[in-house]
Amino acid sequence: MEGEDEQGPDLELNDVSFVGPPPDDDEVLERLPAELAGLLRQVNGFIQFGGGLHVRGACLGPPWHSLRDAWDGEHAFHRHYPNVRPGDVPFAEDCLGDQFLLRDGAVLRLRAETGELEAKGQDLFGFLRAAQADPRGSLSLEPLIRFEREGGELEPGQLLAAYPPFCTSEAADGVRLAAVPADERRRSLAVLAARIRDVPDGVSIVFRVAP
Repeated sequence: MEGEDEQGPDLELNDVSFVGPPPDDDEVLERLPAELAGLLRQVNGFIQFGGGLHVRGACLGPPWHSLRDAWDGEHAFHRHYPNVRPGDVPFAEDCLGDQFLLRDGAVLRLRAETGELEAKGQDLFGFLRAAQADPRGSLSLEPLIRFEREGGELEPGQLLAAYPPFCTSEAADGVRLAAVPADERRRSLAVLAARIRDVPDGVSIVFRVAP
């Protein structure tokens, strides 16, 4: 993106592999903070860094790219995570399905395995600029880099699944990574977070993996 207008500063996007369709969800655009609405009017969501960052678009489809689906849909994050408010805008996600939310102009990271919220200390454009400058550090891309070194590739609409989950002590011995449909990954993370929400630290949990 070049130039600057009243909707936000200029932003140069690096390593873009997907750009969303033209905006066709005017109702969602009208509800968004001005800086995000301005961005999406110029480029309606995108994927960068081989799937390391996915910014959603104001579009009715595809569902995995739709901001409306993530914000208001059946599996909207505020319906599954008590720490997420209905007004929080789930504008982006990383390769593992952690979510980036806008609340009162500030970016929060939702740790989707546990439901914990982490303040990034950045506004929207500060967050995006940090991602352009240091994607590996700001987006914790190590799992994706490993996956790619092992010959894997994330397609648009996919996220990385990790087993055992990174929030478990067993993950220190290594995890298996696989590309799965994004909606499947988000649902499994919400189920995991719900099941461990009230479990004290140090308590053993048994995971049964379906065939």
